Amino acid sequence: MSFPVLICDDSAMARKMVQRSLPENFASEIDQACNGQEAISKLAESSFALLFLDLTMPIMDGIEVLEEIKKRCIEVFVIVISGDIQPEMKSRVAKLGALDFIEKPVDKSKLQDVLTRFGLY
Repeated sequence: MSFPVLICDDSAMARKMVQRSLPENFASEIDQACNGQEAISKLAESSFALLFLDLTMPIMDGIEVLEEIKKRCIEVFVIVISGDIQPEMKSRVAKLGALDFIEKPVDKSKLQDVLTRFGLY
């Protein structure tokens, strides 16, 4: 299975870590966004199957992105990757439609476990 993926994080290093953690040949295309506003623009312009989303970003944070995705009825699976691991935040992103929440820094095996659990890999 191979499909287009968008990685949204304000840290170039974090985006690169997510990309390196993906299984080989997982994505047909990988695009990146450095803030939530850029991610929403890219989601509106192109069709992505999966969005890896940080929560703490300038301009538009991850919560605002999830709310905008819901408001615009954008069809995309979302996996949140964040250092903000408070139970309230995990619950909040789940209510906004995120499939799962992975703690930073990204662990390759944990990421692949999540992808497998949701039938994405």
